[in-house]
Amino acid sequence: MGIALRRVLFRTVGRAVRLTVVIMPLLVPSPAAAGEVTLEALIAEALTNSPEIRASSSRAEAQRFRIPQVKSLPDPMFMIGYQNEGFSRINYGQSEDAQVMFSASQMFPFPGKLGIKGEMAEQDAAAAAAALDSVKLKTVQRVKELYFDLFLAHKTIDLLQEKTALFSRIEDAALARYAAGTGMQQEVLMAQTEKYMLLERKEMQLQKIQSFEAMLNATLGRETYAPLGRPAEPPVVSAGAPTEELVRVAYESSPEVRARQRMKAASEAKVRMAKKEYYPDFTVTANYGMRGGGMMDMWSLTTAVNIPIFYRSKQRQGVLEAEASVAEATRELEAAKLMVASTVRDNASMARTATRLMDLYRDGLIPKTQQDFESSLASYASGKADALTVISRLKSLVDTELLYWAQFTECGKALARLHAIVGRAADAKEEGTR
Repeated sequence: MGIALRRVLFRTVGRAVRLTVVIMPLLVPSPAAAGEVTLEALIAEALTNSPEIRASSSRAEAQRFRIPQVKSLPDPMFMIGYQNEGFSRINYGQSEDAQVMFSASQMFPFPGKLGIKGEMAEQDAAAAAAALDSVKLKTVQRVKELYFDLFLAHKTIDLLQEKTALFSRIEDAALARYAAGTGMQQEVLMAQTEKYMLLERKEMQLQKIQSFEAMLNATLGRETYAPLGRPAEPPVVSAGAPTEELVRVAYESSPEVRARQRMKAASEAKVRMAKKEYYPDFTVTANYGMRGGGMMDMWSLTTAVNIPIFYRSKQRQGVLEAEASVAEATRELEAAKLMVASTVRDNASMARTATRLMDLYRDGLIPKTQQDFESSLASYASGKADALTVISRLKSLVDTELLYWAQFTECGKALARLHAIVGRAADAKEEGTR
């Protein structure tokens, strides 16, 4: 009677576990309720609505508006006044020194200064435009990375759901053996425990999906809880050109490098501008005085010149400051190139390694592990193997498939970082879908 009762109990527990596995996904809000979304659509949305891109675009536009300002002459000065002789009464038209005065003056910088100022502003605007390109590429990189992470979370849930059915097969076999008196109750409990552990892992992936969706919505400029949808499977691509070629393209096209080059050119223009400060500016002033009372009006034309007599402590120091800025910009450009080359090599190597591992998992390990599991499950059902063996084979299969998709994700993220460093020219170097 006790044995029969235990058999009924284990059958009831097994049905409860299967019912839980089926019902739990229905109780959790589905992340894919908003439909399927593609990477291309999210990138297009990010390039249009990203707050960081819009702020950087406004910054670059503001720099362009500075160019005509610095190329223009300083505003002219106009003066109107009255000159009287004595304080006792107004003697306009009666005294030769009483007059209504008008004056207009204009400052003219030394020849060449305005052109250099315009060049400096143009270089600053070009650097801001390169910074805008960098922000766009980094935003695209961020979207791609989060997209791949989100895809991996959904794919992991699909795999866990699929493998739950295999654990149910093991559980059914364990219950059959236990009912026939050839198995132990621990084998049933082991199979049921593994199923519950899969449920735990699925819950963790659901939490990751919510986090990735929140970060992706922030990058897209959406509300945090805006529906996003299930990501479609992105294509698998390779790094394309050799690493040396990618580094060369990065030196030519990377927004980071271009921005540093523009900053260096602006610093060199500042040196020329600082040397121009050794030469004076000219202020031309025209004066006109109306005296009235039949007396002749008066006029004058004057020129004022500033004298740079403190050039040792002012102009010379300005040149030294500008030359130091050029040295700083040169070192920063060299550092940017070294960082670009290092990042290109790192991510290109990571992408190629992930591609080779994917081939290994897809063409070798996964099929062999699948065959090993099916063989051990058949042996267990016929009483030739124990439950621990078949469960370990299934867990190995689950881990191997998850490792494949993890490498798929790492490859996509590495390529996203690579393209952000190399720039848009990398698209022409990229190979097609594998």
